[in-house]
Amino acid sequence: MFRDSGKISPASPSPGRLDFPPARTGLTPRWIAAKPPAPRPSPFSCGFPPLKPSAPSAARLTESPLELKNAYKTLQERGFNYQVTDEEGLLELFAKGPVSAYIGFDATADSLHVGHLLPLMALSWLSRSGHRPIALLGGGTSMVGDPSGRKEERKLLSLEDIAANARGIRPQLERFVELPPAGGGVLRDNSEWLAGLNYVSFIRDIGRHFSVNRMLTAESYRSRLEQGLSFLEFNYMVMQAYDFLVLSREEGASLQLGGQDQWGNIVAGIELIRRETGAAAYGITMPLLLDPRTGEKFGKTAAGAVWLSAARTPVYEFYQFWRNIDDQEAGRLLALFTFLPLDECRRLATLPGNLINRAKEILAFEVTLACHGFREAEEAFLASVKAFGAADPDLAVPTSSRITEAAAPDSAGSVPATEIPLRVLEGSDLAGLFVLAGLASSKSEARRLIRQGGAYADESRISPDAESEPVAGAAWLAKGEVTLRAGKKRHKTVKAVP
Repeated sequence: MFRDSGKISPASPSPGRLDFPPARTGLTPRWIAAKPPAPRPSPFSCGFPPLKPSAPSAARLTESPLELKNAYKTLQERGFNYQVTDEEGLLELFAKGPVSAYIGFDATADSLHVGHLLPLMALSWLSRSGHRPIALLGGGTSMVGDPSGRKEERKLLSLEDIAANARGIRPQLERFVELPPAGGGVLRDNSEWLAGLNYVSFIRDIGRHFSVNRMLTAESYRSRLEQGLSFLEFNYMVMQAYDFLVLSREEGASLQLGGQDQWGNIVAGIELIRRETGAAAYGITMPLLLDPRTGEKFGKTAAGAVWLSAARTPVYEFYQFWRNIDDQEAGRLLALFTFLPLDECRRLATLPGNLINRAKEILAFEVTLACHGFREAEEAFLASVKAFGAADPDLAVPTSSRITEAAAPDSAGSVPATEIPLRVLEGSDLAGLFVLAGLASSKSEARRLIRQGGAYADESRISPDAESEPVAGAAWLAKGEVTLRAGKKRHKTVKAVP
């Protein structure tokens, strides 16, 4: 049955099926340090060898961790908490001693994207506060695909693709979670226990705890019934619940965190643990962020997702995404996606007039710093300043951000560039040039841009009647390069090569 209190009692195991208590908004927990176990190799074919951290993690961006007593207050005040399964139980849990908490990341692409940043920041706060975060790579669940938030079934991935995706994601996780020997974080891959399961034994021992009727009340399933929900996807909740059970047994995990759409999956795991072991477990979900200007999920643009991989989303474009957020969102996003003191985030959000752009510069710099490193953040910042000017040229706004360590604004910052063979350029017209540069997805889009007065070459507006003019006759071709601009924010330098 549903429990009005939202509390899941840690009673002894008993036969029956999983219940889904109502969500409760309220408290978030604190995390306390614990000694990490020795890493285990994955026997599954999509497993991957251990990698050494390629760059300092975001978890090490401060010199000393927060005091443990402030961990709960920090996460609550910064806006991470959306739903909590049992507030009183969580407070009791953290009062007793060390707690291990995990978040899962399926390997559905070779990079994480901005939509993954909120859980990554939560893991980093755990690590920075001296606690024990567990990052779970979904090598096994990626073979099925999470139906949560999806209108149609995900494309099935090969084992080779999943393995390659996992290798791409791991370094991104390591920027936010310190692994041994530097830190106490844990990285596991659920293919270790899912790939070798005996199906009949699994549905007999684990599946018996699940009620189909209850599963269908979960939003991730209910919203898909009209469009169609495959039996393969229907297994996902059971698999994720089993992940929580395994991590509870092997890593001592008693808390799972996830996105707002993961509530049903998290609660299923909590109930499975209770029925299998009698242990108490807890869950917290984080809010789904929307772009107030479009109503779309935050991190989506007209060109698609904003990725954490520079190969998918160039660092300059990543920086510009954050630099161009809505003014009213600056305070909230500073609190969620930077490690700046909360009072500083609030103060920056109240900057008057055009100085609010300094808050957005700081946000863009800090997020780029966390995801790509200082040098890349500095170069993107300087390129933006070169293109649009500095938001605070006199440095009148005090800040603890490392943006103050960047070179002077008049130093050399570079607009992203692309090299195109001369023969290709000579065979194109001006509209086609914007397509070649990646500033338009098609010639029709480029023509609309030119006709609307939003296309520039070396800061000179391109006349609408020039859209079909051949590049071969352009004066800039003699110097071998031109800087194109699409609208106010997007730049690209095109260089002619033999």
